[in-house]
Amino acid sequence: MDQIGKAKAFKALHVKGRPLVLYNIWDAGSAGAVAKAGAPALATGSWSVAAAQGFADGEQLPLVAALRTAREIVQAVDVPVSVDFEGGYAEDPARVGENAVALIETGAVGLNMEDRIVGGKGLHAPDVQAARLAAIRARSDAAGVPFFINARTDVFFSGYEGDAVDLVPEAIARAKAYADAGADGVFLPGLDDLALIAQLCEAIDLPVNVMRLSEAHDIEEIAKTGVARISHGPAPYRAAMKALGAAAQALY
Repeated sequence: MDQIGKAKAFKALHVKGRPLVLYNIWDAGSAGAVAKAGAPALATGSWSVAAAQGFADGEQLPLVAALRTAREIVQAVDVPVSVDFEGGYAEDPARVGENAVALIETGAVGLNMEDRIVGGKGLHAPDVQAARLAAIRARSDAAGVPFFINARTDVFFSGYEGDAVDLVPEAIARAKAYADAGADGVFLPGLDDLALIAQLCEAIDLPVNVMRLSEAHDIEEIAKTGVARISHGPAPYRAAMKALGAAAQALY
């Protein structure tokens, strides 16, 4: 299947109530293992990709290395691959668009784009982030690839101390702004309250992606909220490294 075919197939996997489950990977080896296990699509996690190469998260991994890793993963598997692209490795919308084109050229079919100010504090204003997303949409459309833009908002993941219910209106407003800018999905990491997730799925037109933060909720429970995508973030990498360490410790 070519890149356009994979991109179309990837989008079709986002179904409300029957979510695409992504066990996030970090290199060609982990990609091959998860794909062999039966995953219909793959997605990287920026924390894991960076850690596997000795870097901290937050775009500390150089862009050239991030693109190289994406290309190696795409070449190692036959399923669609989406890449956690953090903040697009730039502030300016035009530069973000250029970087997105470079990512598309690796063969990836989608990205996560977060509204957290990488290397700073807080979140980009909704209109600022919308302009950045619109630049990705324009450049991907010009490239002829139906690239899946998963607009991540860190409203629930930004160190807010209080009741998450108070953040729901802002999350909904940001989701609408990002949808208007051309996003294909909305990612809401940091939220583990199933009732609130269901409320957001009802209020947001785009497919909603959440991160499974623990084993407290199984996939079936989360699916009932109406989400269309479930991610696992850095948990797979941490589990793999824990198993590797335990196996090595038994030898020494």
